Amino acid sequence: MAFERVAVLGLGKVGLLAATLLHEAGFQVVGIDTRPSRHEVPFPTRVADMASAGEVRGVLGDAQAVLSCLPYHLNLALAEIAHELGLHYFDLTEDVPTTKAIIEMSATAKGVMAPQCGLAPGFVGIVAASQIASFDHCRSSRLRVGALPQHPTGLLGYAFNWSPEGVVNEYLNDCEVIEGGVRKTVSSMEWKETLIIDGRQLEAFTTSGGLGSMCETYHGVVDNIDYKTIRYPGHMDLMNFFFHELLLRDRRALAGEILTHAKPPVDDDVVYVHVASEGLVAGQLRRHEYVRAFRPIEIAGVRRTAIAWTTAGSVAAVIEMVRAGSLPRQGFLKQEQIPLDAFLDTPTGRLFAN
Repeated sequence: MAFERVAVLGLGKVGLLAATLLHEAGFQVVGIDTRPSRHEVPFPTRVADMASAGEVRGVLGDAQAVLSCLPYHLNLALAEIAHELGLHYFDLTEDVPTTKAIIEMSATAKGVMAPQCGLAPGFVGIVAASQIASFDHCRSSRLRVGALPQHPTGLLGYAFNWSPEGVVNEYLNDCEVIEGGVRKTVSSMEWKETLIIDGRQLEAFTTSGGLGSMCETYHGVVDNIDYKTIRYPGHMDLMNFFFHELLLRDRRALAGEILTHAKPPVDDDVVYVHVASEGLVAGQLRRHEYVRAFRPIEIAGVRRTAIAWTTAGSVAAVIEMVRAGSLPRQGFLKQEQIPLDAFLDTPTGRLFAN
C-alpha cells in the first residue's frame, strides 16, 4: 500500500520535529496532540484525548499511516486502531511487551507494523546489522547509546531530555541478551564497563529494550549481543541506590517526577553512539566500529537538540523508505532488515551522514 498522508500523534520536541521532517519530505502531514500547538507549523493540527480510542479514530481522518510519538503506555491501543483501520503504523517504543503484542497483530495487518523506529531501538540496530552482515561469522555485537548534557553538573551528570517514563522503564525492566550463544534475560543497571569517546571517560551498563528484535533475529547466528546505555561515571551506582535501596522501583510515577524535577532538560546535549562488532572475514579476526558524538543542529530554521533530531530523523527516514518501496509495506518490520546505506541515502537519513 503506497501512501502520502501521515498522522503524527504527540507533538512534543520529537513528534513536532518528526512531523516537520515528513512534511519537508513531501508527505501530507497532520499533527495531533492533547492540546493546541504553541508553535507555528506548516501542516494542520488537531486536538484529541489520546487515551480515548473514539476520539483518536475521529481525528485520524483519511490518514494512510500513523506515527506515534506518545508515551509508551499509549502505543498499544493506537497500534490496535491502526491495525483495525488498515493503516501503516510506526512508533519509537523501547517497551518489550508492547512490541511483542504488535508482532502478533502484524500477522494479519494490511499495512506495515514498525515499532522501535527511534534511536535505540532503531538506528543503532541498523548500524549493528550492517556490521554483522560484513562478517563470515560474527562472534559479538555490542550496542551502546547515551543522550547526555554536554556540560554535566551534580553527581548524576544527567538531564531528562527524553521521556522520564521511558527512562524509568528501561532502567528497571529486564534486558534480553545473547551470551555464549544462549538467549537469556539479565537485570538492568548491571555489567558496568568503561568507554572512552572523544577523549572523555564514560560508563555503560545494561538497560531494557535497546536491542529491539535483534536477539530473535540473530539467535544461533551471532554468539554474543548486548545493549547498554552510556552515562557519565558514577551514574549507575546512584540510580541503583535511588531505585532499589530507596524502593522507588515500586513507585515509578513518583520516581519520574522526582528525577525530572531535579534534572530538567537542557538545550546543549550530546548523543553518543558506539557500535562495535567482531568476527571472522576470510579466516581473519576483524573488529568494525561505528563511534559518533551527535550534537544539536539547525533544521527548518530552528536549533534542535541532539536527542530530538536523531530520534525523529531515524523514524522519518524509515517512513521515507517504506513509501519508496525499498522496505516491506506489510507485516512486521524489523530494524535489522533496513540497509544502512539506503537509510543514509534518504533525505532525512543524510543528517546522520553529515
